[in-house]
Amino acid sequence: MRSIVFDLDGTLADTSGDLVAAANVCFRQMGAGDVLCATTDAGTALCGGRAMLTLGLERLGRVLDPVVLDQYYPVLLDAYAADIDTCTVFYPGALDAVEALKMAGFKVAICTNKPENLARLLLTRMGALDLFGALIGADTLLVRKPDPEPLREAARRAGGDPARCLLVGDTITDHTTARAAGVPSVLVTFGPNGGNVAALRPDALLHDFADLPAAAQRLLA
Repeated sequence: MRSIVFDLDGTLADTSGDLVAAANVCFRQMGAGDVLCATTDAGTALCGGRAMLTLGLERLGRVLDPVVLDQYYPVLLDAYAADIDTCTVFYPGALDAVEALKMAGFKVAICTNKPENLARLLLTRMGALDLFGALIGADTLLVRKPDPEPLREAARRAGGDPARCLLVGDTITDHTTARAAGVPSVLVTFGPNGGNVAALRPDALLHDFADLPAAAQRLLA
């Protein structure tokens, strides 16, 4: 059975606003006020909590102490969980594409480097969790992307064949994961990292979710 596995942040949904807000909670606790901007720092936000904390500390001219990162990372996660869907929106056509793929006989799943409990919370709050046959997060297995096993396990749990899946993502991490698994990668061009993905030479570039079902049929013929 063929399956389509999606990354979450920056691929299905723009989560950057809520991620940046959570990071700024940490910086306010440090006495620095809001350091990151949702508009200009969206790309960093989609690289994860530690990336945001690192960028903020660099702007403040502070030493990048791993102890400080470890201290504030749980604070960031708690703040994010408390306001996980305030600004987050699905990209236009994302859920319509998921429904169209299911109607065409594809299994669909999510493989994200967001902690599984937060990914489940977000999708539940946004009413979309039941659309997907499986969800693999950063901590579901002992490894995370770009290791190929989370991608393969997402396909398996959705009822698909790991050898007949493709990964829809937005970063080099997703591209590398698909390559390691020996399956096609489709990278979106409308997220914060969209201007850079063409250089990765994925199997397909996705400018509009309406084009995904046809691309999936072609790549998994």
